Amino acid sequence: MTEQNQAVISRLSAEFNSLSSQFARVSGDLTELHTVLAALEAPVSAPETPEKPESATEPRPVSQSQPASQPQPAPQPRPAPQAGPAPQQYGPGPGPQQGPGSPWSQGAPGPRAYVGQPQRAPYPSWMQPAVAARPVAPGAARPVDPGAARPVASGRPVGPYAPGAAPLLPPPPGGRGPAGPPPPTKPSLWQRMTADPGGGLIGKILAVAGVAVTLIGVVMMLVLAAQAGILRPEIRVAAGAVLAAVLVIVAVRMADRPGGRVGAIALSATGIAAAYFDVVAVTRFYDWLPDYGGLLLAGLVTFGGLLLARRWDSQHLGLLVLIPVFILAPVLTEGPSLLLVGFMLAMAIGSFPVQLGKDWVLLHAARVTASTATLLAWIAASAGHSESHVVLATTAIVGNGVFGVATAAILARKSSLPQLTALLGCATVVPVVFSPIALDRWVAAVIIGSVAALILALVLFDRRLPSVPRRIYGAASAVTAVIAAVVAFEGPVLAPVLLAMSIVIAVAGRSDLVARVIAALIGLFGGIGFLAISPPNQLTVSTDIETPVAASIVVGSALAVAAIWLNLWAWYRASTDGPSAENVQAFGIIAALGSLYAVTALTVTAGVAIGGTEGGFLGGHMAATICWMVVAATLLIISISIAKGRRRFGGISRNVAVGAGLGLTAAAVAKLFLFDLATLNGIFRVAVFIVVGLILLAVGAGYARALGNSAAAEGGPDNTPVGAQP
Repeated sequence: MTEQNQAVISRLSAEFNSLSSQFARVSGDLTELHTVLAALEAPVSAPETPEKPESATEPRPVSQSQPASQPQPAPQPRPAPQAGPAPQQYGPGPGPQQGPGSPWSQGAPGPRAYVGQPQRAPYPSWMQPAVAARPVAPGAARPVDPGAARPVASGRPVGPYAPGAAPLLPPPPGGRGPAGPPPPTKPSLWQRMTADPGGGLIGKILAVAGVAVTLIGVVMMLVLAAQAGILRPEIRVAAGAVLAAVLVIVAVRMADRPGGRVGAIALSATGIAAAYFDVVAVTRFYDWLPDYGGLLLAGLVTFGGLLLARRWDSQHLGLLVLIPVFILAPVLTEGPSLLLVGFMLAMAIGSFPVQLGKDWVLLHAARVTASTATLLAWIAASAGHSESHVVLATTAIVGNGVFGVATAAILARKSSLPQLTALLGCATVVPVVFSPIALDRWVAAVIIGSVAALILALVLFDRRLPSVPRRIYGAASAVTAVIAAVVAFEGPVLAPVLLAMSIVIAVAGRSDLVARVIAALIGLFGGIGFLAISPPNQLTVSTDIETPVAASIVVGSALAVAAIWLNLWAWYRASTDGPSAENVQAFGIIAALGSLYAVTALTVTAGVAIGGTEGGFLGGHMAATICWMVVAATLLIISISIAKGRRRFGGISRNVAVGAGLGLTAAAVAKLFLFDLATLNGIFRVAVFIVVGLILLAVGAGYARALGNSAAAEGGPDNTPVGAQP
């Protein structure tokens, strides 16, 4: 007996057991109902009781519904309770017996006498539910036991079967009902392989193996037979074309038959791939067609063949065509070449219209992998000696990147995995990034920059693009632009370019999180490059600086200050709830330190470039100290304006402005006494001390006056002497 038959027998046995228990429950309910109905329909007769004196009898009240002229019956005495055996339980059993022990015997009371007596369930006492005792508040009515005797109201029965009575049996453990059929057993691997409604896993594996073996034989017929001189080229090409046509025709006829879909897909995939190999051999191996003619014919074969995949709604058919072609086509072209890259691009372009409206992510991945991997293989193989194919290589690299990104953006709109689709589109940009290996540096820089600009245009102008692919493409555009800058610019020029890019991205993408992160990262790389061309020891020791490097440092210093504060502004504006004071102070201190370094580098480098390593270096440090003090005075003036409520300055609090101003003042004074006093000499030392002292006097007097005016305007204490008249 098989496992499936055992499962069926077990399920039927459980169902029969459940039905048996339910029928027993219904039988007991019907028996109790029959007894209650019989008691209600029987005439009411007073039981025989011994006569008692009239004094012992109690008169019964006269019903208002009876007429007054009708004689009233004599009052009957209430029967005294008598001890006796408990009434027989109701339930399924033998029929009524005649005898003294039977409730239907002549000496026993009638069924009506049981109305009002405690009703017993048709189950043994050990199966009765235990009623838990509940606390009763003083003065409140005590709960009634469901199994206890209840008074008869309006002739209705009472007991466990009365409406609203508690259940006779406790619920099963876990709150579940009767045990249902067991869950069906999971089919084994062998059952899934042999009984799959789609044709069985074994059938699919055999079909895929048949596709691979047949296509290998076709390639061997087109290449190895030609090398051995077994058949004429015309016979080999014609045999391949006839085989492809026959396989496709048989597949179309088989597809509509029951269970023939798997075989139809395998046969049609073999025929389409064989036709594609025939076109590649005619173009590359036998040189019967020009390159552009072979590429066009290959694209038409791919498009026409994969129309069957769209008609049958089969992604597997497309995969069985693209994957074997990608693996076996290099055999016909004798390794990676630009012609092989063209054939892969033709296959990708020809298969794309078939996928429109279909959520075939795997087919998209196969198409992208075929063209991109082939292009990367050609770039690696042709490193350093591709000068004769610059135009074709540029066309292939740009075409693959633009086509991949654009088609991925179209497919991502209706894809169930838009993130994966967008990432696959960005994968086609990888050959663009590695193009400097095979092309000239300036040509590669132009290619990378152009692709970055096209991706950025797609992000900005395609409003139907989902949000996640939009961010992925934005990040790809920024990274590609940075790589273009690195390729195009070398040496000291790179740092200013990166800082300028950080400024542009921070301002343009201030409302997008990904753009802000990219701007910050690019600014960080630009800052590292700036430190490379302007190290700290160059600011403490007089060093001769070349003119191009000095120009890059001066421009980079200004761009560094702008990049620092614009990135901080972008994050500050993007905060919905407003940044906390701790974050503002922390990032403000970091930004201030970076700005001080950039300003010092600017003044010292400009001084050395203008006045030389002696006087220019000293004059640069004097200017740096004065600039620090001017910025500190500006911050203190800003704090006064904030206190008066004239301007908001981006929501910065007065305490933050005062703290920054005082901190920068302390730094300027510390530099003045610790560095300038020991380094500067002559007129530079005198000038810096006088200028800084005058600035301190002006700021101190102005700040004190502003505080006094504010106190007087608010009605606070003033400077009037004690005892003087106002």
